[in-house]
Amino acid sequence: MSRNRLHRFLSALVFIAATAGWTGAKAQFSNNPAAATGSVVTTPQVRAELLAHAPEGVAPGKPVWLGLQLTHQKDWHTYWKNPGDSGLPTELTWQLPAGLDVGETAWPVPSLFRIGKLANYGYGGQVLLAAPLQVPAGFTPPAGTNGQIEVRLRATWLACRVECIPEEGSFVLQLPLRSSTGMHSAAFAQAQAAQPVPLQGQSHIQVEGERLQLRVSGLPKSVHGQELEVFAEPAAVLIPAAVPGKDWTQSWQGDTWTANLPLSPDRGASLAQMALVLAPAPGQRPAATGDGAPGWHTVAAIEGAWAPAAPQAGVSPALAAALEANRASSEAPAGGARGTLLAALLGGLIGGLLLNLMPCVFPVLAIKVMGFARHGNHLRAQRVGGVAYTVGVVLSFLALGGLLLALRAAGEQLGWGFQLQSPAVVALLALLFTVIGLNLAGVFEFGQFVPGRLATLQARHPAGDAFLTGVLAVAIASPCTAPFMGAALGFAIDLPGPQALAVFGALGVGMAVPYLLAAWVPAVARALPRPGAWMDTFRRAMAFPMFATVVWLVWVLGQQSGIDGAGALLALLVAASSVVWSLTLRGRTRIVMASVLIAFSAWLAGAIGPNMLQPMEAPASVAGAAGASWQPWSAQRVQEITAAGQPVFVDFTAAWCVTCQYNKRNALQDADVLADFARHGVTLLRADWTRRDPAITAALADLGRNGVPVYVLMAPGRTPVVMSEILSVSELRAALASL
Repeated sequence: MSRNRLHRFLSALVFIAATAGWTGAKAQFSNNPAAATGSVVTTPQVRAELLAHAPEGVAPGKPVWLGLQLTHQKDWHTYWKNPGDSGLPTELTWQLPAGLDVGETAWPVPSLFRIGKLANYGYGGQVLLAAPLQVPAGFTPPAGTNGQIEVRLRATWLACRVECIPEEGSFVLQLPLRSSTGMHSAAFAQAQAAQPVPLQGQSHIQVEGERLQLRVSGLPKSVHGQELEVFAEPAAVLIPAAVPGKDWTQSWQGDTWTANLPLSPDRGASLAQMALVLAPAPGQRPAATGDGAPGWHTVAAIEGAWAPAAPQAGVSPALAAALEANRASSEAPAGGARGTLLAALLGGLIGGLLLNLMPCVFPVLAIKVMGFARHGNHLRAQRVGGVAYTVGVVLSFLALGGLLLALRAAGEQLGWGFQLQSPAVVALLALLFTVIGLNLAGVFEFGQFVPGRLATLQARHPAGDAFLTGVLAVAIASPCTAPFMGAALGFAIDLPGPQALAVFGALGVGMAVPYLLAAWVPAVARALPRPGAWMDTFRRAMAFPMFATVVWLVWVLGQQSGIDGAGALLALLVAASSVVWSLTLRGRTRIVMASVLIAFSAWLAGAIGPNMLQPMEAPASVAGAAGASWQPWSAQRVQEITAAGQPVFVDFTAAWCVTCQYNKRNALQDADVLADFARHGVTLLRADWTRRDPAITAALADLGRNGVPVYVLMAPGRTPVVMSEILSVSELRAALASL
């Protein structure tokens, strides 16, 4: 998903929050300023107080300041004049006696708040938004004021943590004209100290395509060599979520600081100049800058012009869906968050259970059937193996989920099944399953390669063997997404760490529970045949599901790296198999053959191995059955099609997703479905997630999903239809008939 759509989506969520929560806010604060009775308004998120500072009274030429002090609860914040990717700035509307006026609000240097893939500018803790009261010469107080004037303020602000709550308040304050008002002098002094100071130097911006080259001189020597933050006062010019060192760069050239910044895709027409605030990077504020400033304000002249962003037509389907979903959630009773977490846990449990029915899990089923057969009627051994297998599955899901959450927190755009987006991981799994297949086929026994003590570990510790089988099960099954599992994963990704890991754990429990029950139910043990010679035949037969898995993995790598990559992997698998065979020989022949083949395999890996890691360009279009043409997906392409009034169907898929391939051949190539697509003028887009693609990851997150397959039918003016993970012809045709 492009940053443009993401920005619009979050701006819409702010609007949604307003429609859902503004009524509640008005119940707390009267719309009639005359109803205000004090200078303090308190909500569960923010304490707001109207303050004044007039140490020499209210008179022409004397310093008089008014301000709204916001004290935020832990983890809550409000916004700067440019809120960033989303949010609304705090607005102050003053009502004063005739002849008096208030100058511009003095905004302290803001902080950067990152929430997922977004970034906002604002304030946490306590902040005072102050403004000077302008008293003209010859000011005469209104009659009947008894030596004081009445100051009224109407303020609105958006309090956000993860959710956002619009709030408002009406304030009134009686300000003495002649006596001193200075009890809040420390607060106003602190607010003044938090202001950016005018830069004693020059700043200049050069437009270079989609980026801006900023040069700033005159910064204090005490910050030379330090990293700085950039806050643009105009909204939608720079990208607030841009990450230093990744999306934009900065450096020092002597006493001149330079930065290369990306333009926002939501930008308007080019500007002649731009006001900026520069501040020390987090961890260096308040800065020991020599002049005591927390930041510097400058207006940079702009040389060159950028092209404005293309106008957006209408409301995107994803935005319409978000509006409807948020409207529905706003009507949910208190405690809905807990209910949603419970629903995610239940969805994870059911999804993990159904994962056992997915095609990609068949090789694991074969391994588990062998395990049951090996134990025969030994009930205790079966139960220990069932528990160990369950522990292996659950811990592997937790480890994989924890790694995914950690990488996403570090800024990586990853989703479920991310490990198979790496050709190197695919190649290693192909090698592992080749070796397992050779072992099952009887080509070798692990005891031939390792000391006797290690060779008997499996016999002496069957629980360890069952545990590793659980780990292997997750490695091969995790790229699949079963029904209920997609929504649970999409929700879990945005939860706090412990809650998200609980959902991943529920997935593991769901996947392992059939084997655990089978191991602990005596009827299952009695139904199993007794161990015998048939087990050797069964074991050798189970080699073929392993080799079938290798074929699939080679095909996956071919989709990622092309025919050269697939050929290189096949050659390396043959070489590795020859090494395994050579190690089964005896005497001097084993030493000679193994040495030669190991050396040859190492040379071959160095010569052709890199071919496996080379990405293959996606084709411009992919021809389907019956002449159907699938086009590569992009967020911009979806917007273009829907803006033209045409429906679009998006297939979020990956070569390593076996369920995706099943759906492609069972439902998406059905002649009646293709005829319906053509009859309704539906454009077919395929979002191929075989290799890492942050845009597809973001689009999936926007749909509340974190893995594939996902199928979405979008039409102008309609809520997107997200279909089930196991597609059916009837479901597709019913959705198309509703267009």
